Amino acid sequence: MDLSLKVLSERKTSMNRHKFWSLAIPTLLVMGLVGQSVQQPARPIGFANAIQEFLDQDKASPPPQGAILFIGSSIFRLWADLKTQMAPLPVFNRAFGGSRTWEVLHYMDKIVLPYKPRIIVYYCGSNDVDAGASAAEISANFKAFVNKVAAQLPETRIFYVSINKAPEKKALWNVVDEANSLIRDYTVHNKQLGFIDVNPVLFDASGKPRLELYRDDLLHFHPPAYVEFTKIVRPVIEKAWNIPR
Repeated sequence: MDLSLKVLSERKTSMNRHKFWSLAIPTLLVMGLVGQSVQQPARPIGFANAIQEFLDQDKASPPPQGAILFIGSSIFRLWADLKTQMAPLPVFNRAFGGSRTWEVLHYMDKIVLPYKPRIIVYYCGSNDVDAGASAAEISANFKAFVNKVAAQLPETRIFYVSINKAPEKKALWNVVDEANSLIRDYTVHNKQLGFIDVNPVLFDASGKPRLELYRDDLLHFHPPAYVEFTKIVRPVIEKAWNIPR
């Protein structure tokens, strides 16, 4: 073959190959993104009204900066005597009932990060279990929460309070146990994190649930349960609060 014709042929082949990949790569990327969206469907986000109420409260009476934030679902929201039982520690509560971990993550730009809390006490996951979320998903959402806090508030410590093994969800205790185990293992490797297990006080010596601590729904708690929680949670938070910064 004439040398000039050979060069032209090679150039044409190279151009065709470049054209193929310039068209193929975007297509493959789109296919990949679509595949990811199918594997990880978006979860519904609710509670806009509850969050707005918090924002209105913040305008009327801003919580202290650098304090201790309790965040999560109704187990914390219904802790009526939290301030009294934790006094004189500067605690405030932004838990909203029914919330799932992905909703706490979604709203943290509004009701977590602006407060610049020195300590965050986190309870969420019970409603995730009821919604069919896996233990891995619950753990992943908590990790995403931690990473976002660490990026903006690297000095803040975060304590995860175990998902309680309520009689109401006995059929799902295996998911609860797995989620707690995953999160406990995760917190062990980060000095800014801690895991507080409240489940031991919810069972008697024979391993049966202490039903007297629960409301009729066998999910939420009577005030005596929060007295028990205080005995476990307060010493941990108190120690973290008193550690020199």
